[in-house]
Amino acid sequence: MDVAIVTVGNELLAGDIENTNATWLAKELAARGADVARIIVVPDDEGVVAGTIREWAAEFDAVIVTGGLGGTPDDVTMPAVAAGLDRELVVNPVADADVQETIDRIYEENPDLEFELRPEWYASMPSDATPIPNPEGLAPGCVAENVYVLPGIPEEMEAVFANVAGEFGGDVATQTLYSPEPEGALASILGDVAERFGIRVGSYPNREAGETRIKLTGDDEAVLSTAVAWLRAHSRVELSVADGDGTEANE
Repeated sequence: MDVAIVTVGNELLAGDIENTNATWLAKELAARGADVARIIVVPDDEGVVAGTIREWAAEFDAVIVTGGLGGTPDDVTMPAVAAGLDRELVVNPVADADVQETIDRIYEENPDLEFELRPEWYASMPSDATPIPNPEGLAPGCVAENVYVLPGIPEEMEAVFANVAGEFGGDVATQTLYSPEPEGALASILGDVAERFGIRVGSYPNREAGETRIKLTGDDEAVLSTAVAWLRAHSRVELSVADGDGTEANE
């Protein structure tokens, strides 16, 4: 399953905040066997977001969009997704009822709140979209065709994603190994293992730790395990394999 991630926000492009949502989503998707094919940051510009959705929805199995939901002028994601999918922007009745309930609770808990919260600001989404409840906030997400729209606030994004996480999966498998050798000394053998077994190989030096992390990625766990065994048998360096709990076991 090829997935693209679109993060929306001028604040991301300005470097005002870190793009932690993209990193979190990429890890979650990879853990489920999905292949994250693209990650992009786009401004709060309806035309740019719509164009990205139009192109990527046709190219990838799924597109996840985060950020730009709500009732402020720069919250353009929902109308942009609707435009990118050639759909109308409508108030979803299920989302509207859920948002109204949340607003009522907010006013009850904050009786001195002076500004108005209008449910249609948060319940508008592409026609025929399926709302995704947001247990941590006001703006729900939605699924329209193969496009998943999530809030930008990290705790809300994670909570909304949890409702649809089971829809993402695939056959991508990975193995991570570590070597005390510098990256340059490993280049030849890593190229050999990639070509011999038809897998993707990445190497990432950590000078502070004095080691190189090696990540092998493939579509067949058996082939990947054979590649790891071959690499260990033919390498003149001592490698360690990460355990399932994330610790390293020297072998």
